[in-house]
Amino acid sequence: GYIKPIFTKKEAEIFIKMIKSKHSDASHNCSAYKVLENGQEYYKVDDDGEPSGTAGRPMGEILNILSIDNVVIVATRFFGGIKLGAGGLIRNYAKTAKLAVEEAKIIELIAKKKIVLEFAYDRSAQIDKLLEKEDTFSKEYGERILYRGRVSEETLLKLQDIRGIILIEN
Repeated sequence: GYIKPIFTKKEAEIFIKMIKSKHSDASHNCSAYKVLENGQEYYKVDDDGEPSGTAGRPMGEILNILSIDNVVIVATRFFGGIKLGAGGLIRNYAKTAKLAVEEAKIIELIAKKKIVLEFAYDRSAQIDKLLEKEDTFSKEYGERILYRGRVSEETLLKLQDIRGIILIEN
């Protein structure tokens, strides 16, 4: 099985297509994804030729049971000559999804907001200290300092309390 963090439906579809291409000789490349994109949840399962409801749905249920979002799972199967039956397929695809999740490192998604920040040089130590745990910022130095980047909601609230800076949220 394959698992990947995603942030858009398009990323999920590209990953699924890539795995299907990598294993084009496989009997089945079944998939499930769940992603929150622009406030909308997208959830899709695909049995890829397996009997309806025996592959994608059990994998998708693992995502729901474990409360995991923003991930795509693809399970590749090569038919070995033994028919597993519906129950066997369901158990094996669910187990593949669970193993993929257990082997992957689960990370908490922290929503970030794009900002532009302008401030005087005498504020730079205070601002830099506040932003030290945030993503990398582009920095421009002129008459004043200009930062562009992304911050957590918590950091944004702290920035809003600082006087003498210009803060623009995108």
